[in-house]
Amino acid sequence: MISRVEETPVTLRSMVHDDLPLVSDIERRSYEFPWSHGVFRDCLLAGYGCVVLEHGDRVVGYSILSIAAGEAHVLNLCVDPMFRSLGYGGRLLDEVLSRARYAEVKEVFLEVRPSNTNAIALYRKRGFHRIARRAAYYQARDGREDAEVLSMRFDTR
Repeated sequence: MISRVEETPVTLRSMVHDDLPLVSDIERRSYEFPWSHGVFRDCLLAGYGCVVLEHGDRVVGYSILSIAAGEAHVLNLCVDPMFRSLGYGGRLLDEVLSRARYAEVKEVFLEVRPSNTNAIALYRKRGFHRIARRAAYYQARDGREDAEVLSMRFDTR
């Protein structure tokens, strides 16, 4: 038998201003040190690639992509804790990568906490590899946490 979650349609669309309270709420429930509502607003106003994933009519995930100088940077990608392990993170990441390819970027970068093993596994599965470590990049309960810097180059053939 198929569960109600699997029966409900999932769609991706561009983020709009009215999504910001929902996105901010998911962010607060997902991270101990979340982005503020203002940061999301500024990304939207700056014209970054801001996408939401809807499960039915409910926003359950989002991603933010910056594109400049032939590169893309995944600034944020998150799925509501109640909707994880359903492939939604992969759907968001695939959308981000599709937008980067469409913009003809050569390389996509992102930072991730080494403790976020599920995210690292997803990124590696999609072809990202570690290129550096940024010391004390993230705020953490016990001070600071390093970031793994990951990269993926597109085949330009």
